[in-house]
Amino acid sequence: MDSSAIQHIPVLADVLTEKINLPPDGVMVDATIGHGGHSYLFGQTLGPEAVLIGLDVDENSIRRAQSKLKDLTCEVFFFNTNFARISEKMQQLAIDKADFILADLGVSSSQLADEQTGLSFLRDMPLDMRIDKRLKTTAADIVNKKDEKSLADLIYRFGQDRASRRIARFIVRHRRARPITTTGQLAAIVSKALGRPAKKRRIHPATRTFQALRIAVNNELDNLTKLLDSAPDLLKQTGRIAVISFHSLEESLVKLDFKMNEKKGFYKIITKKPIVPSTQEIIENPRARSAKLRIAQKS
Repeated sequence: MDSSAIQHIPVLADVLTEKINLPPDGVMVDATIGHGGHSYLFGQTLGPEAVLIGLDVDENSIRRAQSKLKDLTCEVFFFNTNFARISEKMQQLAIDKADFILADLGVSSSQLADEQTGLSFLRDMPLDMRIDKRLKTTAADIVNKKDEKSLADLIYRFGQDRASRRIARFIVRHRRARPITTTGQLAAIVSKALGRPAKKRRIHPATRTFQALRIAVNNELDNLTKLLDSAPDLLKQTGRIAVISFHSLEESLVKLDFKMNEKKGFYKIITKKPIVPSTQEIIENPRARSAKLRIAQKS
C-alpha cells in the first residue's frame, strides 16, 4: 500500500485545543510535526505576527506538513531534525521563548506501512526501523551483531519483556544459520521463542521486541530526555508543554520530569493524572488507545 494514501489522525486533538489557548501572536513549537494535524488546528487560531516551528526527523512527514499548513497566516518554519535540537533551532530563528511546546511521540500509520522503514511485523519488510534515514545503525545491525547478553538486556530494558533472555537465545541461534534481514523473519523467531501462536495472545509475541529495537535504533528515550531538559528554559511565563506518550517508558520519563520541575518551582502540573482518549476516539482511531497526555505550565 502507498503510505501516502493513509490518513493520519491527530491524537487527543479536542482535549489539547481545550487545554491550550495560544495568543494570536504566539509562538508554538510542534516537536513532532508529523503530517501537521495538531499544528493545523492551532495554526488556524494564530495571526500573521505568530510563529509556528515544526520539527521532524522524517522527511516525508515534513513534506506532508508543508502541504497541509501552506495556507496558514502565521509564519511557519520547518526543520528536518530531531527534537533533541529544539534549543538550537529556536536560537537559529532568534526566538528565545515559546508559548507552547507539543510532542506527540507516536509512530504514524504511514510510517508503520512504509516498506522502507521496516517497523511492522504484519507484513515482511526490510529490518531497518530508522525513522531518520541519516542514522547509521539499523535494527538488522543490532539483531545480527550484538552478543546474546547485550541483546537480552536491550529487549528487557526497552521492551520490558520478561522472556528477553529466551528471545535473545533464539535470535542468536537462528542468525548462525543465516542473517536475519526482514521483519517477518524476526517476528517468526520471537513467536517461536515464546511458544504460542500470535492469534492466541492478547498482543503479538513480537510487539515488545520490535518496540525495544525501534527505541534503540532511533535513540528515542535519550532524545526525549534532551527535549524535556531543554523545555523549562524555552517556555515563556505561563507557557505550556504537552507530551503525548504511547508506552510506559516514555510516560514515566515525562511524569518524573514534570514532578521534578514542579518541585523546583519551574512548573505547575496541569494534568494530575494523564488524559487518555475517549472510547469514541479509540473506535475512530484504534492507534490512539495507548496514548497518554500530560501537560505542565511554566511557573
